[in-house]
Amino acid sequence: MRRPFIAGNWKMNLTLAECTALAKGLAAQVGKTAACDVAVCAPHVYLAATLAALKGSAVALGAQDVYHQANGAFTGETSVAMLQDIGCRYVVLGHSERRHILGETNQDVCRKVHAALAGGLTPIVCVGETLEQREAEQTTDVVWEQCLASLAGLSASQVAGLVVAYEPVWAIGTGKVATKEQAEQVHADLRTILATRYNPDTAEAVRIQYGGSVKPGNAAELLSQPNIDGALVGGASLKVESFMGILAAIS
Repeated sequence: MRRPFIAGNWKMNLTLAECTALAKGLAAQVGKTAACDVAVCAPHVYLAATLAALKGSAVALGAQDVYHQANGAFTGETSVAMLQDIGCRYVVLGHSERRHILGETNQDVCRKVHAALAGGLTPIVCVGETLEQREAEQTTDVVWEQCLASLAGLSASQVAGLVVAYEPVWAIGTGKVATKEQAEQVHADLRTILATRYNPDTAEAVRIQYGGSVKPGNAAELLSQPNIDGALVGGASLKVESFMGILAAIS
């Protein structure tokens, strides 16, 4: 049985003091054990401080991106080894904001996924369609292409250990959210993709999160779906109360 996984993506928000206070608040509320895996993905400059504030709790640390090269003259980039060195366990890759605002391609994401896995980080690989693509009934084609291309060249055992996040672009930061039926359909499609490309056991092992305006008020119905294994939470992860409200939908 897949263990649920809730991760907060703080994006480019908060000050150092706010990150530290938020992490300490979550650590105190979650404690040393949780009914699911929990992580927060802080801005790069606050990762070390966030980890220190989470010490002794069940909340793990994640980063929001990584570069695919191990080291070298890549000004402004951060390597897998650097993230591991400060205590990261997870890294978000291929988020729609990086795909659509910063121009990352499936091939860029794939290189980062390979680097993260080789270096011992667990990637959270994001896929999702725009509103125009959904209205044109292209959702299945888009997520199939993104998923297969972003995971190209990986073995079944490598894929079984990573996380996929379905994040419809039209539901991120908009207040809109996919219905539980819409979200479940895409999650089921993603599992079919993985079963077709790899095998049914691999598909059953992979945890698939939903992301897109997840809040305490809609978390329970989304997380009740058989193929939705957790959530990648944006705005609602910036407050202890709202993030804990989402965790309560599992516990």
